[in-house]
Amino acid sequence: MDLDLRKLRYFAAVAEHRHFGRAAERLYIAQPVLSRQIKAFEQELDCALFVRTTRTVELTAAGQQLHEEAQRILATVDAAVRRVHEIDRGMRRLVIAFSPGLHISEAIREFATRHPEVETDIVPAQWWEPAAPLHDGRAQIGYLRRPFDDSGLTTIPVGHDPRVACMPATHPLAARQELFRADLDTERMLDVANRRASTLEEKFELIASGHGLALVPLSVVRAYVRPDIVYRPVIDAPGAETCLATRDHPDKLLREFLDIAATTLRS
Repeated sequence: MDLDLRKLRYFAAVAEHRHFGRAAERLYIAQPVLSRQIKAFEQELDCALFVRTTRTVELTAAGQQLHEEAQRILATVDAAVRRVHEIDRGMRRLVIAFSPGLHISEAIREFATRHPEVETDIVPAQWWEPAAPLHDGRAQIGYLRRPFDDSGLTTIPVGHDPRVACMPATHPLAARQELFRADLDTERMLDVANRRASTLEEKFELIASGHGLALVPLSVVRAYVRPDIVYRPVIDAPGAETCLATRDHPDKLLREFLDIAATTLRS
């Protein structure tokens, strides 16, 4: 079957709001129309996407999977349409994705002084899927922290980001000045396998609330200092390599930015 992008956008709006009325308002259509379109979409896919009650709208397992896929698909389509319009208007734009805690601004400023005619923009990379903006076309270059899916990408190592243990200020290990990985063996660790937080703010709130500890890159810690969480170095914990990444065969302009960024970030 051919995927109907209009129905996919309708589905994504309902999945985001978990409410047909609010989704319809955002889409500027009547709620009965939206309900019929979602029902038709479910029939086309031959599976239920939502569990509806008189009070709530929740995603089924299939709906949750489609929601994750839809975000990538729609981002790719939107990026492609934007690039077509920019080329038609004679514009050139460079979009850089960056992992939380990493700073690319100095390289962007240096590039802008050499190429003031090129628009530059940034897009945050989610910590659990940092290379997604490169794979779906939203960004041409990424300043990322490993691990990430580097298939189809050219990468340039530029640095190293140590990981530190984050814990509530009241945790017994907080009294220590440094730790070893063995000290964390009996602790509940917050990671993708145990509990994936949608944002770093949520992750740090979970840590502060006593839901577990986490190994977090030092650059992230510096950006999220708060009094109810302490950070302790873990002597034998592996750090994270930081690198620049781009899709294979970058053009001359992208290569120039990569050269500028590599020199700036390594220094």
